[in-house]
Amino acid sequence: MVSPYVRRQRLAAELRKLREERGMMADELAKRIHYSRMKISRLENAHGRPDVADVIKILDTLGVAEGECMRIVRLASAAAERGWWDRFGDSMGVRQKLYADLEFGADTIRDYDPTGIPAVLQNPDFIEALINLDRSNRRVKYAPSQVIEARRRRQSHLLRPDGPSYDTVLDEFVILRLDVPPGVMIEQLRHMVQMVSAEEQLTVRFLRYNARITGGLLPKSSFALYTFPVAEDPDLAVVDTITTDLVHTDPTEVASYKRDYERLQEAALSPDESLAFLTETADQLANEMRQQA
Repeated sequence: MVSPYVRRQRLAAELRKLREERGMMADELAKRIHYSRMKISRLENAHGRPDVADVIKILDTLGVAEGECMRIVRLASAAAERGWWDRFGDSMGVRQKLYADLEFGADTIRDYDPTGIPAVLQNPDFIEALINLDRSNRRVKYAPSQVIEARRRRQSHLLRPDGPSYDTVLDEFVILRLDVPPGVMIEQLRHMVQMVSAEEQLTVRFLRYNARITGGLLPKSSFALYTFPVAEDPDLAVVDTITTDLVHTDPTEVASYKRDYERLQEAALSPDESLAFLTETADQLANEMRQQA
């Protein structure tokens, strides 16, 4: 199964294109099939899981040829599928639910994060420490135990033998600025070294404070890039903001984030240098803890 979210994006574009090719406004289509304008808008903007019966009715109204109709119906069926994350509902966290969906069936994932360690690299104690930190600052809308279990499921999926390649560029302050107890961070850093050394599809690079980024400014937000094995499925750029995640499908916007990522890769330490930096930082923290004991 490929990400239903991605298939909804593709279905939306296909339906919108078919309507516009026939010179029909959305209001007219809605009137012909006795649907609300809002219902057509939701389908054409990939808002929510589609009803295959609705899609068939739209295709019939637009007079789509049988072969093309069958192709779109198969796409709608894929867009309507439910993944394991749907069983968790919002208890695993709304934002984590989106990422679980996007990761499913991805071919490559590239991630830039100036503020945190990616979920795939987190060990259980670190996850629990982050949840405790979050709960101390605000009222959370998720179930901590469900967040931990969902993150474990995501890690298992991403690290399967035929899983996607995962490349991340992290700001050095992600591991130098201690948001969790030092002992937890030390074990987390050693866990990252073990994981990246053992898993061929994982690559970590660190961006040092004095890195020189040519041809552009440092991105202001975390973002992730996703590609998929089926050429018709759109590449995605997902930008992390304070309250939500913005998903970009426009090829021009996605290309801009791809160029940013390539510049970050060039400015960062090499994968081998990054592993050495992780090990050095873990050892330094351990020495500081011993001195303070």
